Amino acid sequence: MGAGTIQVRALDGVSIDIHDGEYVAIMGASGSGKSTLMNIIGCLDIPTTGTYHIDGQAVESMSNDHLADIRSRKVGFVFQTHNLLPRLTALANVELPMMYGHWPNRRKRAENALTLVGLADRTHHRPTELSGGQQQRVGIARALVKEPSVLLADEPTGNLDTSNSAEILNIISDLNHENGITVIVVTHEPDVAARADRVITLSDGRVISDET
Repeated sequence: MGAGTIQVRALDGVSIDIHDGEYVAIMGASGSGKSTLMNIIGCLDIPTTGTYHIDGQAVESMSNDHLADIRSRKVGFVFQTHNLLPRLTALANVELPMMYGHWPNRRKRAENALTLVGLADRTHHRPTELSGGQQQRVGIARALVKEPSVLLADEPTGNLDTSNSAEILNIISDLNHENGITVIVVTHEPDVAARADRVITLSDGRVISDET
């Protein structure tokens, strides 16, 4: 990756395997490469060298349409900022990803996803009528509505207080342990990483530890 005339290796010799049903935390300080790794895992970027396989398929050989399909159907994204549309209800925000493509029973799927995160009684509330923790739960429901096999969460508690953070982490743990969803959380917070079954730590683009 270039920065002016200086070549920067965002990731350098990283080799990891993440298996179905794992709960993995990726840790590292700012500039460690964890965001780049997250983008590659989520098929938002492709590696400039090396290879990345998802379900046995090499990502770097996929077309843009194929990559978009992977992102749409296999990976659910949860971000630090909720990115909810303020004029839409919680239910409509969760339905939104299904507006593209032929998804049957959109409303029922959205209702089920909101129930899964404990917001069955908030379906018709707009984001301004919800707490920060509730808004993040809507964000998780939106990520789950297409029933992805991987939940990729980038600093999911970064904007929340301690109580709401604990609630969100409990939901994520339940999704992994009870629903079998593969969870990958990118964080710089040790308390968040401690919830995972495996912690991968990066520094200067390299894996410096991989502990179960």
